[in-house]
Amino acid sequence: MLCLNYLSMSSIVKQKKSIRMRKQIKYILTVVLFLSITFGFAQRTQNDTINTGVIDVVKPYVPTISDAFKVKEVPSLDDETTQTKKDIKYNIFSFPVASTFTPAKGKAAVVEKRAPTKLYDNYATLGVGSYTTILGEVYLNQALSRNENIGGYVSHHSSATGIEDVEFDNNFSDSKININYSSQLRDLSWKAEAGFQHQLYNWYGVPESHVAQAKSDNLDGSHSFFNAHFGGDVTFENTYINSGSVFFRRFSDNQGSGENRFTAKAKVDVPIRDIEISTDFKIDYLGGAFDTNFDGTNAIDYGNFQVGLTPTYQLKQDDLTVNIGVSLNYLNDKAFGDNNLYFYPNVSATYRVVNDVVIAYAGVKGDLIINSYYGFANQNPFVSPTLAIAPTDQLYNAYIGLKGKLSSNMSYNVSGRYVSDRNRALYRNNDITATNQEYTYGNSFGVVYDNIDTFGVAGEINVDVNRNFKLGLKAEYFSYTTDNQDEAWNLPDIKSSLFIDYQIDENWFAGANLYYIGERKDQYLVNDGITNSTPLTVTLDSFFDANAHVGYHINEQLSVFAKANNMANNAYQKWQNFPVQSIQFLAGATYKFDF
Repeated sequence: MLCLNYLSMSSIVKQKKSIRMRKQIKYILTVVLFLSITFGFAQRTQNDTINTGVIDVVKPYVPTISDAFKVKEVPSLDDETTQTKKDIKYNIFSFPVASTFTPAKGKAAVVEKRAPTKLYDNYATLGVGSYTTILGEVYLNQALSRNENIGGYVSHHSSATGIEDVEFDNNFSDSKININYSSQLRDLSWKAEAGFQHQLYNWYGVPESHVAQAKSDNLDGSHSFFNAHFGGDVTFENTYINSGSVFFRRFSDNQGSGENRFTAKAKVDVPIRDIEISTDFKIDYLGGAFDTNFDGTNAIDYGNFQVGLTPTYQLKQDDLTVNIGVSLNYLNDKAFGDNNLYFYPNVSATYRVVNDVVIAYAGVKGDLIINSYYGFANQNPFVSPTLAIAPTDQLYNAYIGLKGKLSSNMSYNVSGRYVSDRNRALYRNNDITATNQEYTYGNSFGVVYDNIDTFGVAGEINVDVNRNFKLGLKAEYFSYTTDNQDEAWNLPDIKSSLFIDYQIDENWFAGANLYYIGERKDQYLVNDGITNSTPLTVTLDSFFDANAHVGYHINEQLSVFAKANNMANNAYQKWQNFPVQSIQFLAGATYKFDF
């Protein structure tokens, strides 16, 4: 029994092995057959060739664009729920509440304004200072009616002797009185005025070498000037005659000199077809005499009569403005009996490069300058009453520059110019003679003439930091070329100035004025009465002068002030042998009022 079972189990195991073997042979044959078919297909593919052909397009494709349509910003909705609006009912459940609150009335905000400063028509000033200085001034103005005014002023400035190392009187005084009347009508306005002036100076600039001689001769050295004048001007509205003026002056001194001058001017618009030519017309008469020349031998008579005509046409186009004109002058020289005609250019142009920031300007002009004793004495009060008076022929004055604003409160101006003068007047120290006149000790100045070409450059800056603070700075440089004279006598090579004006608060105010003058040349000539020595050229040192003031408004009408002049305490010589006062102090008050 056991053997039988054993045989049956063996047969079963063999049978299973046989079945497994057959499955493996089947799998192997399947893989071989798949590989054979794949290899054969690959061989067949490599041996095949691809036949090429032509494809005919029967109808090309033509794309089309359908009509565009705009998408509605607010689409229409067919939703019944959306279209149907629901009624909303508001119910307020109110009930009374007892209250004792009473609201205050509203008030608009008020901006505090400073009370406007009252302006007075009249004022009076009085000040005293070192060197026994007296300064006084009264200005009056009164409205006679709505269109009429009358006014006037009186002023006085004097100082006593006191300059160091000066042996002679060096006091001075300047007094003026003036009265004026003005009227404002519908189509014109006019003004008339008259005045008188008295000035006193001294020829105290005696060189050391002749101080003893001047003392022994009891040198007085005082020189007084008298100036009486009257004139008027008129301005028209809506007429071709724009304005006109007349003026007469009588100028004399205590040395027997006298001069008369009369000028009349008018400005009219001359229409020519569709344009207007602005024309200036003037008449200038000058006549005068000196008792003697510097040598004391002959009297001096001088005078001339001038008629001038200056038409100008203005052309404007965008940012460019051009003035084109010419100046025509006729001169009759009384002393020499000559009659001459002078032509000068009168052309100027401005161009706004960058609005008000950069403005370019240029021009060339000329003029016949009428020199006078009054003009010379005002520039140099130490001239002698023995001058040769002649006009200056300024051939041309050509200039070019830039000006504008660096900011809303800062402006600038830079320029260069070239001036050609014929017969320009120069102040030169008079020589020493034996005539024993008040002005013949080397202590006075004469006038010489020469042809001078001047080249100059200048720069200027003005700053308004605010309405209470202002500052200005200006500097100029000059170079001169002369024909006959060795130097351009008493003409500085550098000039500069600085001014400051500061309103500190409602009551306090202050200011300063500083200026610098460069070197000048002058001539020193000694005459021993027999032969003249060789003239010597003298260089006058440059000088710096600083002046300042401060003040306080006690009220609207009364103010007090203090001034200090020549704060560097330098007794410099503005003119040869004429030192100025050292540091000076002055204090005073100003009162404003109405009648």
